Parts: sequence; C-alpha cells; structure tokens
Amino acid sequence: MGFRLSSYVWLFRLRSFTGKLRLSASSRCRVRPTFHSSFPLLFAMQSSRNVTTTSNSCGDSVLGKAERPGPGLFSNMSPLTQKKGVASALVVNETIGRTPSPVSGANCDDDSEAESFRDGRTEDVDRETRIRAFAWCRDFLSGSWKTIKEDEFQISIVSGGLSNLLYLCSLPDHVHPVGEEPHQVLLRIYGAILQGVDSLVSESVMFAILAERTLGPKLYGIFPEGRLEQYLSNTRMRTDQLSDPAISAEIATKLARFHEMSMPFNKEPKWLFGTINRYMDQVMKLNFVRETHLKKYKKLMKLDLPAELESLRALLAATPSPVVFCHNDVQEGNVLVLEDSGSVSAERLMLIDFEYSSYNYRGFDFGNHFCEWMYDYTYNQWPFYKATPENYPTREQQLHFIRNYLAEQRRRSNITVDQTQIEEDMIIEANRYALASHFLWGLWSIIQAKISKIEFGYMDYAQCRFDAYFKQKKLFS
Repeated sequence: MGFRLSSYVWLFRLRSFTGKLRLSASSRCRVRPTFHSSFPLLFAMQSSRNVTTTSNSCGDSVLGKAERPGPGLFSNMSPLTQKKGVASALVVNETIGRTPSPVSGANCDDDSEAESFRDGRTEDVDRETRIRAFAWCRDFLSGSWKTIKEDEFQISIVSGGLSNLLYLCSLPDHVHPVGEEPHQVLLRIYGAILQGVDSLVSESVMFAILAERTLGPKLYGIFPEGRLEQYLSNTRMRTDQLSDPAISAEIATKLARFHEMSMPFNKEPKWLFGTINRYMDQVMKLNFVRETHLKKYKKLMKLDLPAELESLRALLAATPSPVVFCHNDVQEGNVLVLEDSGSVSAERLMLIDFEYSSYNYRGFDFGNHFCEWMYDYTYNQWPFYKATPENYPTREQQLHFIRNYLAEQRRRSNITVDQTQIEEDMIIEANRYALASHFLWGLWSIIQAKISKIEFGYMDYAQCRFDAYFKQKKLFS
C-alpha cells in the first residue's frame, strides 16, 4: 500500500500538549480549543456506540445498549441524535438550539452528561454545525458542491452514537454531480472517544487502507474535527438480529477475515490494558459536581476497581488467546446490511467503525461481541439504552459463532486440529475476555459522564456494565 504516516500527520498540528490545537478547516469555520488541566490531551476517533434505554435503573429488564458509535451509515435510521471527538472543550461564540454543537466542548466543571434530554433526543441540526458542514463539503468534495448556496445544502442527523456525531449531507435533488463527486456523504464529527493523539493519526490511516482494500466505506475528506465518508445505502441492523443464525455466521466469517489482516501498526497487544489503565487513572481523579453523578460515582468506587483490575489482569494472563488485528467494537451498529439485494447473502454485511481497532487478544473480539447481544442503543427515551441480560448468547449460540469462525480459518489454511478441544478452549477464552469488555466500557462510560455532551445515561450505563461484570465473573473465573 505504501501508506506513510508522515503524509497524514500534517492534518493534526499540535503546538504543545497543554497549548492550543490548530484546526486546518476553512478559515470561516475556525474555532479555538482549550484544554482542561484535569485531563491529558485526548482526541476522539470515530465510534459507534449508539445508545438507548427503557429506564433509569440498572435492573435486568432495563439495561440498554449504547451503539458505540461506529460509522452509523444507516439510510433508514430515524434522524435522532444518539456511541467518541475531542475530549476537551472547543470554544465557540454561541450555540443555537438546545443541543450543544458537536464542535463545542463539554465543560468539565458542570458534569456534561446531557440529562436535560429526558424527553427524548433532538432532531435539529444547530446553525453552527450546518455552516461548518457546508464548508467542509464544498471544500473537500468540490464539483457540484461548489455551485450550491448554503440554503440549498441539505443536512440531517443520522446518528451521533456514544462517541461520534453523524450527519447525512446531500446535494438538492435538482443538482447533479458533474464529475466523480458523490451526491451525498456521511459527515462524522468526532466525539469524546478518549484515545490518544497517535490514535487519531493511526485510525485515519487505517480507515484509508481499508477503504483502498474495499473493506470499508470510501474516504472523501479528513480534517481534525472529523471526516467525510461514503454513504452506503443499507438497512440498520437491530440488536435482536445478532442472534439470527445466518447473520451470526456471517459476522463470524467477516471477523475471521478481519483477524487475518496484516496492518502497519504495532503488533504488541498493548491496547487492552494500556487503555484500561489510562481510563482507570482518569476515573480515580474525577470530581463530579452534580449530586446525582456524585452518588453514582461513590457507589462505583465502593467496588474497589483498582483491586478488581489486578484480579482481571491475573485471570486473563492465565487464559491463552492469540494476538490478531482486532476490531474491538463488533456490535450491531458497526455491521452494515447493504441493500444491493433483497436478502442478506454471504457478502451483504460489512464491518465498519475502526477507531478502536488494533492488535489485541482475539478473545476480546469474541467476548465483546457476545456482550453486545444484551444492549440495545436505539431506545429513544432516557437513558437511551436498554439492557436484556438474558439475551447473552447461550453455549450453543456461542459454538455456532465459533464454528463458523473456525470454518473460515480452515478455508485459508490446511492445518488440521482437534476442533472439539479448540471449541472448548475458545468458549472459556471468549467468556473471560467478556469481563474485560465490561470493565473497559464501564470505565469509558464514567469518563464520558463527565465530559460528553451526547444524549446518553453514561453513569447508569457504567453501573450496568459493572453489574454484568460481577455476574459474569462468578460464572467464568
């Protein structure tokens, strides 16, 4: 491929880790970010944790799913803001409408979880976002996009997820492309994904590589605040479809192919515990102002998370799992069902949202995916997610997934093995690494409660993930 990191680095010019970030967007759309001293400089990549819930509590019948925001390229998704951009504040002069501008940041002193949206998600695109989106489309797509006026520019909310904000940008019906520019694109504005500066560069390179290999959507433009992607007509996958045998088999096949890829990134499995350690350090230093947040935070702190982390680290050290290139966020929001044909064939699914992808232990992809069977992030009332613990895959459903994964591997090699023993080992591997999934996303959600402006019950979700962690631990430790 010949991709050189240096060719992407210019996009993200930093003057210092404590100073200002220069944004290379159109001059009429410049904003100045400021960084709070209580957090290290964090950048968000794309993400697809979309969230929905049926209640405020964490009861078994109430938990919801947050679509870890992955590129939500869903043509039939209702235009509601829903799971990661710059974790610090981007200062702007004003925000129009009740929804904070996605390029405006969270005030780390007012506990930014958007509890004011208990009456549902907003559907309006604020004025500032519209202006900036129009400028990005005009400058990066060119062609017909340079001929239209701002009042002709069409933009609607597709999904914001738990990490990113997603918008469908379109030319008016009477304007047709004059060259190869697309008629519509997906605009992704990074949310608070809590990854490092290196991650922002790496994920951009990764997205470009996968686009070139036709393993992901095309990339039309990239800038510090987000990117413009190919909009793929598709049917949005629902959480309950993950248990469909045909769909589960197809996801397993796609994941096996993903794991076989060789990517130009560090091959050491540093991502999992490196990320958990980073999140843990931040969680232990948080100071919540809002009383409801403070009570929930104190309840979580009684779990003695640092000690629990050491227990988890020891358990996984004793659980063999090969290092492969992992997606790290395989949930229904990150699986597209393309609409090229009337049925879901072997080639109708596409994995998307690679912001968390890295070399990692294979078991995490299995365990994380199985956890996602329980969470529905499309619920449109507070806290915007619904959890159904009884939907965690049964042993037979797990074996069905694993057997299809192994079948794809065998097609690519001539190795003969004792499959029965491998299946048993992989069941243990997947379910122990599911603990790591609960732990990581639980910590992630606590931090998001402090800094994110996305409409989601992050503190409730964190409690739900840790509740699930301890239930799972009793069964597989």
